[in-house]
Amino acid sequence: MNDARATIDAVYRAEAPRVLATLIRLLGGFERAEEALHDAWLAALDSWPAKGIPANPRAWLVSAGRFKAIDRIRREARFSAASDELERQIELAALHEDDDAPAIVDDQLRLIFTCCHPALAPDAQVALTLREICGLTTEEIAAAYLSKPVTIAQRIVRAKSKIRDARIPYAVPGPEELPDRIETVLQVIYLVFNEGYLASSGTSALRTDLCAEAIRLARLLDTLIEEPEVKGLLALMLLQDARRAARLRDGEIVPLEEQDRALWNSAQIAEGQALVRRVLAGRFSLYSVQAAIAASHLPQGSDWPRIVDFYDMLLQLDPSPIVELNRAVAVAMRDGPAVGLTLVDELAMPDYRLWHAARADLLRRMGRGEEARLAYAAALQMTTQEAERRFIARRIAELDSIPPKPQAFPRA
Repeated sequence: MNDARATIDAVYRAEAPRVLATLIRLLGGFERAEEALHDAWLAALDSWPAKGIPANPRAWLVSAGRFKAIDRIRREARFSAASDELERQIELAALHEDDDAPAIVDDQLRLIFTCCHPALAPDAQVALTLREICGLTTEEIAAAYLSKPVTIAQRIVRAKSKIRDARIPYAVPGPEELPDRIETVLQVIYLVFNEGYLASSGTSALRTDLCAEAIRLARLLDTLIEEPEVKGLLALMLLQDARRAARLRDGEIVPLEEQDRALWNSAQIAEGQALVRRVLAGRFSLYSVQAAIAASHLPQGSDWPRIVDFYDMLLQLDPSPIVELNRAVAVAMRDGPAVGLTLVDELAMPDYRLWHAARADLLRRMGRGEEARLAYAAALQMTTQEAERRFIARRIAELDSIPPKPQAFPRA
């Protein structure tokens, strides 16, 4: 029975974001759609254990949610004229559903553009999309934002109110609006991917469902608009996701230099590299240069001089301490850990866990075990992801095998 419930829960988690997007289209708003999704889930819990999971659980949940919404409208409005009109609209919307509609009218894509409407604050756009499109919890979004869950919850509530009060349409924008709307949409998709690539919570470091969803949405967007940044982001995610099978061993994180590259997905690498060649033939842009960096990690080895060159380009496009930190790590791989450590120390980012982790790794490679231990401990204190914590703890344990560096004493 527990296995059956676990299977049902897994199906629901996979389908709920798409069901919600369709219910928003059918019901015309977040609140009714969320209520309908909840009612549909209760109906599934009542029906599926006895009758089995339907062949098309998404359609089943949409249908159940739609009928539950109509029932709720009838109860609330007591068959008023407004109730009759809303019910009629829901029925008409359902009649025009077409599971084979082109990707451009995909409900989730509509919902992304609604959530990323320029009338909303940028941080609210991203938070709302992560919550409503991808089903991330407020805690997971807060971790991605380095913010507090209550702050994220307030952003989401305000964004929904703005959509309702401003009557923001649930639609894909026209060609004249698309260029101005793409940047935030791409940011949202990449944040979704990053949450899957290294989950902010839970026992597993990976959430492959989110990685797959982000790639799927980028593919849809690529059919919608001819924009190099869309192809650049798609290439970046394909290349990073291609390493998935090698990034964990028995549930534990395997760093890049220790991965079995024979496990990398060659088809995704080939597709990603082809996209990189296309986008780099035109103007260089933020995601295309990041994709070029990812494409420089080859199954036969990483081209560190080329990677450093691309990081230099990336700093021109996005001059930030995080890019500088990544560049310093690449320089360390090209020129040695001592050179890299000098660059890392110059950045001085004591509130950023990956700065401490980078210092720790360079110190470890230099044989400075006690200093590495202190840096790993600082990173561990700031890390909440369980698999990442286990990895850091293993590194600390491994330091016991590094002999202490000889001390130099002044002569008497």
